[in-house]
Amino acid sequence: MPKIRGYRRLEEEMQPPYLYPQYASTPKRAPTRPLVLLPHSLSEVTGPVFGYDRIAPTDNDLTAHHQDEPLGERIIVCGRVLDDYRRPVRHALIEVWQANAAGRYRHKSDMHNAPLDPNFDGYGRAMTDDEGRYTFLTIKPGAYPWGNHYNAWRPAHIHFSLFGAGILSRLVTQMYFPGDPLMDEDPIFNSIPDEKARRRLISKLDWELTSPEYALGYRFDIVLRGRDDTPMEA
Repeated sequence: MPKIRGYRRLEEEMQPPYLYPQYASTPKRAPTRPLVLLPHSLSEVTGPVFGYDRIAPTDNDLTAHHQDEPLGERIIVCGRVLDDYRRPVRHALIEVWQANAAGRYRHKSDMHNAPLDPNFDGYGRAMTDDEGRYTFLTIKPGAYPWGNHYNAWRPAHIHFSLFGAGILSRLVTQMYFPGDPLMDEDPIFNSIPDEKARRRLISKLDWELTSPEYALGYRFDIVLRGRDDTPMEA
């Protein structure tokens, strides 16, 4: 029977704090009292496990949910989910959501006056394989204003959510694109104290992943624990 390793707390410098005044909504939701650490039982370490029958073959292709193709630059996003020993995390459920190429989400709360794309919903899901790999085909999202401060614009990004056996809670992070100048001005990106940790949120252009004359490829690995862990939303 495999040995169950105890939960290891995240490195503080590698993760965004609960309270970061430059990110204006955090004072409203950050804890005002010290957090209480609760010991984990066997059930919390080993479960729960989600169903496997809900992943359709085209769920990881965000361009194939309608009769026509969406507008914008096609991209392939691929990577691996790894644990703190760089071992693959198998059969983890990854969900993504994002704005369209004009920088607008298909959501009733998004009041940005950019156009909606009738052929793009902006969400998808995939399961990691035995090597921890996942793949999405999508459209590169646009930047959008978000009202956090004067002339505030979010850099292009894709949201990632992870579930799985052995993952104690839903993990949420964001993937950014290399060379985007808006990252230097973004309070969410810069809430992570460690610069090397921030850089781990930036995908890498991958020529081997790129499909000639069709879509650029970006690689984004997600490490769940350890010195090279991927920052997650608190």
